[in-house]
Amino acid sequence: MKRLVMIIAAAVILYAIYYDINYGTLPATSNFAPVTRKTDDVTTAKNKSPLPYYEKKVSPGDTVLSLVEEQLNDSIPVPLSNVVSDFKKLNNGLSPTEIQAGKIYKFPKYEKEISADPS
Repeated sequence: MKRLVMIIAAAVILYAIYYDINYGTLPATSNFAPVTRKTDDVTTAKNKSPLPYYEKKVSPGDTVLSLVEEQLNDSIPVPLSNVVSDFKKLNNGLSPTEIQAGKIYKFPKYEKEISADPS
């Protein structure tokens, strides 16, 4: 009796595999209508950035902070948390710790602080 059950189970499994390979179990086409968007609105929204920025290719050993300081030739005039959040906004949520050498990223461009005391 056990052998008969095992043979029937194996036959069902083999048939299921054969049917899945030859005919598939998922529909080949979809009845859903494609979603259309106005590409002009989407691309202009992506290209507009309220933050001033510059693009730079990252070299090995570079960090977001070192590249921003290098651009300023001075210390960063804003809190580090602002630099991190601005970098994320400019690069679609990419964390500064995830940058890779050889790729080009957008970095926030800050102005040097102008001291109130001219002396």
